[in-house]
Amino acid sequence: MRRLSLRARLVIAGTVAVSLAIGAASLGLSALFSAHVERRALAELSVQLDQVLAGMARGADGTLFLATRPADPRFERPYGGLYWQIAVAGRLLRARALWDSEIPLPPDDLRDGAEHVHELPGPGGTALLVIERSVTLPERLGAVPLRAAVAMDRAELSAAQAEFLRDLAPYSALLAAILALAGWAQIAVGLRPLAAIRDRVAALRRGQARRLGDDLPAELVPLAAEVDALLAARESELARARSRAGDLAHGLKTPLQALLGEAGRLSTAGRPEGAEIAAIAEAMRAHVTRELARTRVAMQGRAARAEVAGLVAGLVRVIRRTEAGAARRWQEAVPAGLIVAAEPGDLSEALGALIENAARHARGAVRIVAAREGAQIRISVIDDGPGIPPEQIEALMQRGTRADMQGPKAGAGQGLGLAIAHDIAEALDGSLSLHPAAPGLEARLRLPAAEPLN
Repeated sequence: MRRLSLRARLVIAGTVAVSLAIGAASLGLSALFSAHVERRALAELSVQLDQVLAGMARGADGTLFLATRPADPRFERPYGGLYWQIAVAGRLLRARALWDSEIPLPPDDLRDGAEHVHELPGPGGTALLVIERSVTLPERLGAVPLRAAVAMDRAELSAAQAEFLRDLAPYSALLAAILALAGWAQIAVGLRPLAAIRDRVAALRRGQARRLGDDLPAELVPLAAEVDALLAARESELARARSRAGDLAHGLKTPLQALLGEAGRLSTAGRPEGAEIAAIAEAMRAHVTRELARTRVAMQGRAARAEVAGLVAGLVRVIRRTEAGAARRWQEAVPAGLIVAAEPGDLSEALGALIENAARHARGAVRIVAAREGAQIRISVIDDGPGIPPEQIEALMQRGTRADMQGPKAGAGQGLGLAIAHDIAEALDGSLSLHPAAPGLEARLRLPAAEPLN
């Protein structure tokens, strides 16, 4: 299963965190609102209790009663949600709203003027918020103690809290969406340097840059420095490997040249083994030449560049000095500005082999055509010679590219130029193919295009 991208993970985590934070904040606000409403309700009940106590009066027969009732109509409506109750002189006075019920105050020892708050069951199974006070009436009312209570149905407080949450929900959702979008924008801005790193690594791979550089955010500079150090170490290793390959070439060429000299002397002396030794030495030299070419191309860096037009013009000038080249007409259609990702020496070796073959087999003319095709440069070398039957082209390419598997004589002078050109093309992520022309043969070399180094 494909893992989520870093951006997706951060966006999801940020959205979840914002949602949880907004949800917790909403619950906290709801709790604060509920506490505030309850405090306001208790303050209102305290005022109502003051009004109830202030309305106490004494009749002519000495009976205490509530002469002035609270103005709120809920006290008079049965189960209206607001209730008062007074216990005095063995009697229980209560609001009409209680109907045939009473507030079940718990046994409580209150000092004079003290208040207690309770949550008690009320009429019809409702929950009540109750405030009670114990006072001693003045002398004119008999100086007797009484216990008065005023209660409110808690359903009103719960309804207010629910209404607050309903009003808060859309604003909380809007705030969560805004914060999530802000978080997404912050993540996009924060991860933008990673896109720059990606583009620079791609430029390194295409050979358009040599280093990542240090013009990056401080957190990414150590990473870029390590990558650049790795690139520098690789370039140093490649340089040493090239030197070793050159040393190997020189070390092998001298013994082979000496062996060929000995073979020549044996042939001159009429010894038949001289020709056999010479053939073996030539095969060995061909294999060494080919393998060194492959190794050299494999070691080249992606920063290599070769300009096609100038290199083709130079090769044609050289081959025109040869006997075969001087007798041919040369047509060059290579526009300026075509650059391939290859060392000039490697491209020169591959093209030189193809152009030399074309000059040797042409009847009168050789054409060299180059053009850019997408991410590749196509270079065609076309001669007007006898050509090769289509059914033999594949076999020729196979012999050329696999000369080392055909025995010592197969690689000596037969298909070696094509083999080297083919190996160089493959090492450069390109290709070499042969196609019948009318008349003649077209050798088509395709190599990766490159841009000038930054």
